[in-house]
Amino acid sequence: MTDEDPIAATRRWLERAVIGLNLCPFAKAVHAKRQVRYVLSDATSPVALLDQLEEELRLLQASDPEQVDTTLLVHPGVLGDFYDYNDFLGSAEALVADLGLEGELQVASFHPDYRFAGTADDDIGNYTNRSPFPTLHLLREASIDRAVAAYPDPGVIVERNIATLEALGLEGWRKLMDP
Repeated sequence: MTDEDPIAATRRWLERAVIGLNLCPFAKAVHAKRQVRYVLSDATSPVALLDQLEEELRLLQASDPEQVDTTLLVHPGVLGDFYDYNDFLGSAEALVADLGLEGELQVASFHPDYRFAGTADDDIGNYTNRSPFPTLHLLREASIDRAVAAYPDPGVIVERNIATLEALGLEGWRKLMDP
């Protein structure tokens, strides 16, 4: 982690990597329409983060999608260890279910040390989910469904992303993310 402003770093990651490399072909539109809500969490414990996650899920559900379509909950003070973060995701999913929001909202995960099962730590494919700070991405399922329906072949996104990152390489990624 750095002393850099977490929201500025997250915004740069979204613009340069997620949108710039087209890792998520659906992100550009909501970013351009300013429908992304950035929230900096001051949580220092998983319990406090879960409380804030509940607030943000309720806020997103109650918000007009034309105003707020998605939320990035950046939490630099808690769950810096990827394995702790990964364990927390079960609690996040349970919270969505407890709130009766399954099928309406979901939580996607991004972390500076993201690691897919069965991969080496430096596997370039892990960088598809590596953000500057631990981040919970709250999404509306209706928006995902519309975006996927409009995309010619969503099944190729993961393979294309890995090919893009392999071509870029670790050094290229580091240069891309430099402030």
